[in-house]
Amino acid sequence: MKPATAADLAPIGSFEEQVMLAVLRTAPEAYGMNVRRELEKVARRDVTIGSVYATLDRLEAKGLVASERAASLDDAGSRRIFSVTPLGALAMTETRAMRERLWEGVELRALLGSA
Repeated sequence: MKPATAADLAPIGSFEEQVMLAVLRTAPEAYGMNVRRELEKVARRDVTIGSVYATLDRLEAKGLVASERAASLDDAGSRRIFSVTPLGALAMTETRAMRERLWEGVELRALLGSA
C-alpha cells in the first residue's frame, strides 16, 4: 500500500482542525487533558475528554498525528503525548487554503445588520 498524500485526504473537519491546532499549541506537553484545556481556553467551548481522545485516535489512524508514551512528571504513570505528523501539517495547510478560497468574496455585513 502506498503512503497517503494530501491529495488522498479529505479536508479535515472543524473539530479535527481545532484539536490539531491545540496539539501544536501545547507541544511538547500535548497529552489529552492539556489539549482539552487549550481548546476550552482558546475556543471558549466546553469539550469532553472523550471527544478529544476519540478525535486524536481517529487522526492517528489517518496518520495525521502520532503519539508516544512518556513518563508523567507528577508520578501519575505514563501519558500519551501527541504530535502532528508532516502529513498532518500538509492536511492542515490544504484545509486552511480551501477554507480561505471559500471565504473569498463572501460579505456578511448585510446579513449581520447592526449586530
